[in-house]
Amino acid sequence: MSIEVSHLTKFFGEQAAVNDISFEIGKGEIVAFLGPNGAGKSTTMKMITGYIPASAGTIAVNGITVDVDDLETRKIIGYLPENNPLYLDMYVKEYLHFVGSIYKITGLKNRVNEMIHMVGLELEQHKKIGALSKGYKQRVGLAQAFIHDPQVLILDEPTSGLDPNQLVEIRELIKTIGKEKTIMLSTHIMQEVEAICDRVIIINKGKIVANNNQQALDSSPEVQTIYIEFEGTVDSHVLKKISGVTTVKSLDNGWLIEGSTDQDLRKNVSKKAQEAGWLIMTLKLEKKSLEAVFKELTKN
Repeated sequence: MSIEVSHLTKFFGEQAAVNDISFEIGKGEIVAFLGPNGAGKSTTMKMITGYIPASAGTIAVNGITVDVDDLETRKIIGYLPENNPLYLDMYVKEYLHFVGSIYKITGLKNRVNEMIHMVGLELEQHKKIGALSKGYKQRVGLAQAFIHDPQVLILDEPTSGLDPNQLVEIRELIKTIGKEKTIMLSTHIMQEVEAICDRVIIINKGKIVANNNQQALDSSPEVQTIYIEFEGTVDSHVLKKISGVTTVKSLDNGWLIEGSTDQDLRKNVSKKAQEAGWLIMTLKLEKKSLEAVFKELTKN
């Protein structure tokens, strides 16, 4: 495993920002680390990168135990913090040369040019970072995280401030890099998670409340929903009496029916339709969005 977190805890005073969490992320995985504001996402990422110490528990990156005083794990981790701290008075190319020199990269000039091309900074490379838009500053932050070719990438809100075209480009870049690296990223954009992530870890109030692939999360909520269209008129009161049905909502062209997941509502509704002589035009199981799952798991 590239990242192994075991019983990790972080206290600030008497408050547990992260409370006894454990998870693993393997090579070639792109994992979304989600949670409401204040849930403990950024704190966890800072501990994994060695920027702040843990109060308890252990973290290992590529088998090396993370310690705030040890530089070994920092050599193999690329980190984009949430607030993306940059030297605003430095020129883009100058800054990337500076970061690369810290990592003692050989062939640094070519690597800087490669990074500028990779994140789309060709037209901005001779500008001061302070003169860039938020989206281009974010690209500079991504370039500094990638420049030393790290084995593990920790990205806190990597697409913040990007326009729709930039979003697509950076998503594709992360997907491409993720084939050979380990990537852990946080975001509030659920479409981004659905587009690029293999697995989702959700943290709420310092505790992990979900750790699974998206398909499994979609099926985890307690409520099953189906959409159905009938030919002709159907009595809603009859639909409500079908076994397993809890809620019936009339739409313009059909019905949205919710019920318990321990029964297959499609079978129950189809059986009732056959008995009542209703002709079913459309019947499908509605997939619950990741956003709906997220809200359900963090609403309390």
